[in-house]
Amino acid sequence: RPVFTTILFLGVILAVRLGNLAIGIGFFINLAASAIIISWMLAFLRLSTDVLTHLSNYPKASLVEPRTIPLFDLIIKLVTILLASYSLLLVWGINPVGWLASAGIVGIAVGFAAKDTLANLFSGLFILADSPYQIGDFINLDSGERGEIIAIGMRSTRLLTRSDVEITVPNAVIANAKITNESGGPTPKLRIGIPVGVAYGTNADEVVALLQATGLAHAETCSHPAPRVRMRAFGASSLDFELLCWILDPRDRGRIRHELLLAVYRAFGEKGIEIPYSKHDIYIKHSPDEE
Repeated sequence: RPVFTTILFLGVILAVRLGNLAIGIGFFINLAASAIIISWMLAFLRLSTDVLTHLSNYPKASLVEPRTIPLFDLIIKLVTILLASYSLLLVWGINPVGWLASAGIVGIAVGFAAKDTLANLFSGLFILADSPYQIGDFINLDSGERGEIIAIGMRSTRLLTRSDVEITVPNAVIANAKITNESGGPTPKLRIGIPVGVAYGTNADEVVALLQATGLAHAETCSHPAPRVRMRAFGASSLDFELLCWILDPRDRGRIRHELLLAVYRAFGEKGIEIPYSKHDIYIKHSPDEE
């Protein structure tokens, strides 16, 4: 359509020039040129999203991904509108310098009035470009929130907690927060630890073998890497061990941890291994009755 419009209105411009009209030559030429500019502007606005979506399917276009399409689409549309507006001003003989100066003053005023909104907007652009997390990732914020990313917008990011509560965090806040991405790293697997204490005098080798067997017996722990056991410390009243297992989905962390704790407790009970608890011995030097 823009090619057809360009050829059509170039013909109109040529006809007006050859017709040598008494009046209105400049007006008709400017009108035809404006129609050509507007036609190409609308075409770019319509095609930008489709072209970016098409490019995101090519592995070589590493910068254009589904999560960065809104960022590039917004930039392309803003640049297209600005160039088209500048061209229209030149076509009609309007000096754009004054308009640009006025726009600069208005921009400063709007920037002060909407600084929080602009901060969220620019933070959203940086989040889309840097991609510290994606939709579906489980993240922990330094303020204590933990949840699954369900939406990344230009103004805010939404998390769904394990209590099915949706939390909306402004992008300016989350961009400056310390984020722990449980789904990030070279593999989506997540390690969980089960701390266990046993009484002094217990066979440590037997404890290690029993804990490792318990981790391997669970159907949802990974075999690669396999569960492992580490002795962590000589505690005040116990030998401190930790069972380390890897799982595939962070959503299952709480449930699998619960099942492993129960399995360890049952296994220790069957083998007669004591899990110590805090005990206090009280010595009475003499009783009041002896006085």
